[in-house]
Amino acid sequence: MPVFSNQQTNFIALLFCTLLVACSSTPILEEKAIAPKIALPDNHEELGIMTAYDDPWEGFNRRMYYFNAKADVYVLLPIVDAYKKITPDVVETGLSNFFNNLGEISTFINSLLQFKLSVAGETFGRFLVNSTVGLAGVIDVATPVGFVEQDEDFGQTLGHWGVGSGPYLVLPLLGPSSLRDATGLAFDALADQQSLDVLGMKSEEELYLSLVNSIDARARLPFRYYASGSAFEYEYLKLLYNKYREIQIAR
Repeated sequence: MPVFSNQQTNFIALLFCTLLVACSSTPILEEKAIAPKIALPDNHEELGIMTAYDDPWEGFNRRMYYFNAKADVYVLLPIVDAYKKITPDVVETGLSNFFNNLGEISTFINSLLQFKLSVAGETFGRFLVNSTVGLAGVIDVATPVGFVEQDEDFGQTLGHWGVGSGPYLVLPLLGPSSLRDATGLAFDALADQQSLDVLGMKSEEELYLSLVNSIDARARLPFRYYASGSAFEYEYLKLLYNKYREIQIAR
């Protein structure tokens, strides 16, 4: 299972742009802070975008966020740096394409479960073209000929059929999620496992491939913890994640 999925990669890319507009939110003031002299509406807490999403597990989430930041700095990023130094760019691209191609299977299944037949057809076309002409997905032949890469997962499928996101949840190493999306990850992991089984690989080979997939996914993600310089990075990330998932499900 990759450390960061494609949806998380896309969502993080929007982070820094949205930070500029998110500054209009209402921060939580400390005890010694000077209260604003301009009167606020009685329901100002309801109007604040930072309180728009339930976070009953905030204590755990903030600790996990800190843990992920340290794991990123001291474990993941050094591995990623070594991986990028010893791996030629063309090989990195080929590996990324290969793992993306495997991910098409999960997207295809979830598209069918949501009755998004056009998305399922396009995804199947991408998988077929890249698995054959593209040499098992190493070369992305499908994109230049017009098969657009889609992104569907079981969390979106559950949301499509009316399942609420549930409490916000920061997962170890994986980062922002929700109770619904974390549940969906189990289904997607099963789909990924079935994909590897089809290849007839041994268990140790599957483990090695999953490890390389995780490293490759982190290498493609430009996000760095606490690089925003904002004291509200945790809140921004929670807000952006939830909004991004709402948009994905509403498509």
